[in-house]
Amino acid sequence: MNKLLLLICSFLIFSTLTKSLAQGRDSLSTKQLNEVVVTSTRSEKTIIQTPALIYAVSRDEIRESQARTTPELLMNQMGVFVQKTTHGAGSPFVRGLTGNQTLLLIDDIRLNNSTFRYGPNQYLNTIDAFTLGRAEVLLGSGSVQYGSDALGGTIQLFTTDPQFNTGFGGRLLGRVVSAGMEQSGRVEARYGGASVAVQAGFTNRRFGDVLGGKNTGFQSPSGYKEQDFDLKAKVNLGHGWMATLAHQSVSQQNVEVFFRYQLENFKINQFDPQRRQLTYLKLENKKESNWFNHQTFTVSRQATQEGRLSQKNGTTALRSETDKVQTWGLTYNNQSRFLRGLLTLNSGIELYRDKVNSERYDENNTTLQRTYSRGLYPDNSTFLNYAAYSVISTNTPRVNSTFGLRYNGFVIDIPDATIGNSRLTPAAFVYNYNLSYNIGKSIAPYLNISTGFRAPNIDDLGTLGIVDFRYEVPTNDLKPEKSTTYELGLKVATKTIGLQMGYYSTRLQNLITRVRVPNEQVNGINVYRKENVEKAYINGFDAKVQANLLSSLQLYGNVSYCFGQNETKDEPMRRIPPVNGRFGLRFSKNKGWIRPEFWFASAQERLAQGDKDDNRIAKGGTPAWNVFNLNAGYDLKRISLTAAVQNLFDEDYRTHGSGINGYGRSLWLTAEFKW
Repeated sequence: MNKLLLLICSFLIFSTLTKSLAQGRDSLSTKQLNEVVVTSTRSEKTIIQTPALIYAVSRDEIRESQARTTPELLMNQMGVFVQKTTHGAGSPFVRGLTGNQTLLLIDDIRLNNSTFRYGPNQYLNTIDAFTLGRAEVLLGSGSVQYGSDALGGTIQLFTTDPQFNTGFGGRLLGRVVSAGMEQSGRVEARYGGASVAVQAGFTNRRFGDVLGGKNTGFQSPSGYKEQDFDLKAKVNLGHGWMATLAHQSVSQQNVEVFFRYQLENFKINQFDPQRRQLTYLKLENKKESNWFNHQTFTVSRQATQEGRLSQKNGTTALRSETDKVQTWGLTYNNQSRFLRGLLTLNSGIELYRDKVNSERYDENNTTLQRTYSRGLYPDNSTFLNYAAYSVISTNTPRVNSTFGLRYNGFVIDIPDATIGNSRLTPAAFVYNYNLSYNIGKSIAPYLNISTGFRAPNIDDLGTLGIVDFRYEVPTNDLKPEKSTTYELGLKVATKTIGLQMGYYSTRLQNLITRVRVPNEQVNGINVYRKENVEKAYINGFDAKVQANLLSSLQLYGNVSYCFGQNETKDEPMRRIPPVNGRFGLRFSKNKGWIRPEFWFASAQERLAQGDKDDNRIAKGGTPAWNVFNLNAGYDLKRISLTAAVQNLFDEDYRTHGSGINGYGRSLWLTAEFKW
């Protein structure tokens, strides 16, 4: 408690100090203090013009962080707390919600599909961090803009774009981490002509077992291998039209689920293979037109494959499970601008269709005989997601406001012998209203009211098998989860300081949860099914500040607090993150820079019964932890060198809800050569 009070007081003092420092240094750059973002309203706005908490992680920040994986890039960012089942996973908890309750986008395309489940999963880990040029995090419901799953927030990742008129070029990148924890290499080639720009890249990565802090040592097995390929081409078609063709492919092998070896007597337990492919064609048209100022048409195909291998010690049966999801997407968005940009209207339609294939078999290691059974999901299930939306924004010198509406419908077909063939057609109608008022040019308090929803997916409706120590059976009657969020906040953006802070209260209804089926067991394991039974609320506070103290010196920091209560069960919500955040100092001189950084999380002792039953969470809760990191780099004309000492004091720690400890003291080295 004393640590918490100290951290809060330090943050307040820090904010006051930076405000006073900001008064005399208006000549410094505002590049990072009031960036342009697009995720909140689907149109370009500066952060202070956006009446919601939103921020960007720039390409320079991505490079300097040396994040080994995309989930780790978001570690301890404002409003985001990353939990990891194992090293090859990593799920962002946004305002206390995660998995299928947080929406992930890549290049404006949904990553979430109909088999996304709750918990610290591996989905975000299938995006190669080396390909990213930018990330945006929208806190609070994004359901009006992007549909189902955006209850806690929306994370959008943008891959780098090839540039016109740059000629031939490329880059080589290599990274090593001490104790054999990583050896990675990437090669890129690019060409930029007058009307055609192309880039392609290949990444090969080997992750060794994770070395924990003081008393943990190597956590074995926890390593895996990964190969990534990406291609992106842009063609200027003339008359304001631009075409983008892109392909992404990731393949991961032997992604070990460490805690199951440690705690559950497994001989084998891994994701193998873990694959994702995304191909899309985007057509954009920009012109001086009121009604059709910016049109975007996208057709996409995404295919994921999740393979799972498991075998208990002392048994001869190897279980193999494979789930495949193929998603076709079709989206259209049009931006209209009126009154010289004072009024913008973004409207569009979306259509996504999933087809799910699932299989399971047990193989006798002695006889090699295979016994096939129903997969985790009903084979040949389909999930159709269709929507229409409209978001209107006013952008006056004093007032910025947004009002949005969305209708989202679904057609879910489940051919399942267990419960019979079923068809569900849930639908939802959501809205949001955001308002900010500029005091002068740099201070803007805001109000945000938004509703959100999550449609039941095939994981909710069709799961059959052992999940998290329970035997789950399908159901055919679920309603969408719903949320209503009220938020008050303040933004400051001067030439020397950027500040965002907001208090929110979210009410959740019809939460889908596992409910025990009375007097039923399968092989001695209690039987559960999903039902809409729970009501809950989450209250919290987020704040982020950065200040240019000198031309070469920047302070930055953020802190997040989240309190979740399950009203139905009269207990805490599961997996709610503790108070967490980070503070840092960046100093740059000539071509070099250095960045000491402090990460922290308080203890989490408020546990739901599900947390108490989870063998990944220590009895009594997760202890507090503090981690010091030191990053530095030097940039030459063609060569960039980046080094980091992770966890300088070798703290032994685990983020709440994770199944593996964080990195112990280690040296990270990255070298990049461009031509």
